[in-house]
Amino acid sequence: MRPSLTRVGRYQRLRGLGGRPSAHQVPLYLVAARTKARKRALDILFEADQRGENIVAVLDDRLNDSGRETPLPEYSEQLVRGVARRWLELNTLIEQASPNWTLSRMPAVDRAILRIGAWEILDNPDVATAVAIDEAVELARDLSTADSPAFINGILGTIARDAPALPQNDPDAD
Repeated sequence: MRPSLTRVGRYQRLRGLGGRPSAHQVPLYLVAARTKARKRALDILFEADQRGENIVAVLDDRLNDSGRETPLPEYSEQLVRGVARRWLELNTLIEQASPNWTLSRMPAVDRAILRIGAWEILDNPDVATAVAIDEAVELARDLSTADSPAFINGILGTIARDAPALPQNDPDAD
């Protein structure tokens, strides 16, 4: 029996929304690579938040010297630049989806996870909505408080249900 290149288990049950690929259509190696890239992007967002530095400046530092044996994945850069480009819109949507919690009350790691997840849901058609939410919940489960996975799931679910897709930036537009 040949091993499958697609992720099995929970990802096979998830279905994408809005014409996005369903999770079982994405090769396993790409899923694993994106999971690692999300973690590296989270590290950059968290570091910038804790130091009070510009996100893009921290990203550029990591691109020049990753501090690891492996360079920063391309998808990590795409995530961080996407979040930075949509910073105000993402923060507004997150606060609207969590009326009893301001961003400043949320743990820094939760803020970073929510920004990544919201950007993937709204601005990355290559990632199924359910997968973006599930990956964010898994990051919260591994890196945040015991209550964070449910909190993040609820906020991202609300964003996915209620928020329109962010307008696309056309790099060729004048």
